[in-house]
Amino acid sequence: QVQLVESGGGLVQPGGSLRLSCAASGSIASINAMGWYRQAPGTERDLVATITSYGRTKYADSVKGRFTISGDNAKKTVSLQMNSLKPEDTSVYYCYGEVVAIDSLALREYWGQGTQVTVSS
Repeated sequence: QVQLVESGGGLVQPGGSLRLSCAASGSIASINAMGWYRQAPGTERDLVATITSYGRTKYADSVKGRFTISGDNAKKTVSLQMNSLKPEDTSVYYCYGEVVAIDSLALREYWGQGTQVTVSS
């Protein structure tokens, strides 16, 4: 069983900052990549940022220059530093992982429960 647990969401004023963290646990053989997606009501879940185990990053155009993703392979964690937040960043943020589980040795996608980020004055 593989689990991803997020923390760090909340309410912040426009222009403010938040840091999201996610920890993977369970019977993990390896992690290829981790990252963050977000989904607002009535919309699809969209990529925010991802990072591979080699450190290669990818960002949505809407967050480039404002958000920074970082990962720790040894701790199996990923973080998202969000600066200069805008009301349109309001969404539920989901942690994502491409994980090989020990029992299956198959590469699968796993998702966290989601954490709410609200940007409002």
